[in-house]
Amino acid sequence: MLGEYRISGRRAAEISASIERAVGDGALRPGEPLPPMRELAERLGVNPNTVAAAYRTLRERGVIETAGRRGSRVRSKPATTARELIRVEVPPGVRNLSEGNPDPALLPALAGAFAAAAEEGDREPVLYGHAPVEPELARLARAGLDADGVPDGPVAVTSGALDAMERVLMAHLRPGDAVAVEDPGWGSLLDLVPALGLRTVPVGVDDEGPSPDDVRKALAGGARALIVTDRAQNPTGAALSAARARALRTVLADHPETLLVEDDHGHHIVDLPLHALAGTTRSWAFVRSAAKAYGPDLRLAVLTGDAVTLDRVRGRQRLGPGWVSRIVQRAVVRLWSEGAVDPAAVAARYGRRRDALIGELARRGITAHGRSGMNVWVPVPDETGAVARLLHAGWAVAPGARFRLSAPPGIRVTVSTLAEGETEPLAETIAAALGPAGGPVRTYA
Repeated sequence: MLGEYRISGRRAAEISASIERAVGDGALRPGEPLPPMRELAERLGVNPNTVAAAYRTLRERGVIETAGRRGSRVRSKPATTARELIRVEVPPGVRNLSEGNPDPALLPALAGAFAAAAEEGDREPVLYGHAPVEPELARLARAGLDADGVPDGPVAVTSGALDAMERVLMAHLRPGDAVAVEDPGWGSLLDLVPALGLRTVPVGVDDEGPSPDDVRKALAGGARALIVTDRAQNPTGAALSAARARALRTVLADHPETLLVEDDHGHHIVDLPLHALAGTTRSWAFVRSAAKAYGPDLRLAVLTGDAVTLDRVRGRQRLGPGWVSRIVQRAVVRLWSEGAVDPAAVAARYGRRRDALIGELARRGITAHGRSGMNVWVPVPDETGAVARLLHAGWAVAPGARFRLSAPPGIRVTVSTLAEGETEPLAETIAAALGPAGGPVRTYA
């Protein structure tokens, strides 16, 4: 057990730090079992309660997991092993389609909106004790949510979608609780959940969203929360259909205590209608970020939900950053109210690029997925080999390992900047990279 590595320390903080260093350095590998608490306590000459406290700290940090009598072991994807590090180094001259960024040419100019917001701030400075949400931002956000059928609820503003999700999860869950997540799914979220000391339960995804059967099994198995991407799911491009939303509402109706978190990842970059699940359970939250349509550096997302959830989130936010800059909020108000982005035009541009690549791959016998958004997911039999061969041929794509728990291998191609003349050679290169084994491949669900 533990090979050559010896855990050290006399205090709980020292013991937990020794183990976490070993995980970060690779001396303790994912899945490796840790000594029983009493055995380690005897070896170190400390009270078993000291080891128990160290293990508890490691669970809360997402470094280890405990499964009853089977003991504790290093998580298969510990929080110290960030998925963002699973990427390709892109050398000069290689076309980079791996980063998941929007097309800069489709983002609005920000200078005018921020200048106007700053001038307003000069006239009416925001001081301690002022409202954390710009009233006009709340009004515009609520009007958009109402139009899309999202139930009524208070509005909060967070520093992006991931910040909102973290606050919502921590408002309801405790370390060790299970969270049902899409698989494949957003790599940052798959890192966040274990980093909060929570357990991920994978749920399969197809073009219409999460599998109702998988969600049912996850909730019946004890998952206390479910996170769903409504549109432009990263990495697959899935979008909830009306039929899938009805099926998921039926499942959730049998588990009304589930915390439901929805991420409308495709807000203002897709033309598919929203089929929200919000309100099906007692505790729910719905997130919309400005990142994809207006620019990742805005770091602003709008959050609504049931009154209890929003009250907890806003209360905790007051004890941390306090609020998201009202200057940023006022700039977003300008962008929204002045129509700085034409959602239909942006959605059409991304749609043409997705459809063109999927069509070219289909003509070469390769199944790919991308119902909405800016990404195309290509199932592959050999993920590492496909990424390496594409890189050698001058194309950088994202390895599917960044987005998977137990789903089959794949690669993610971000088509946001893909030019018309690039589609056919890219498809031809992908086909060559898959080789003879790239015939029929499994779907990602």
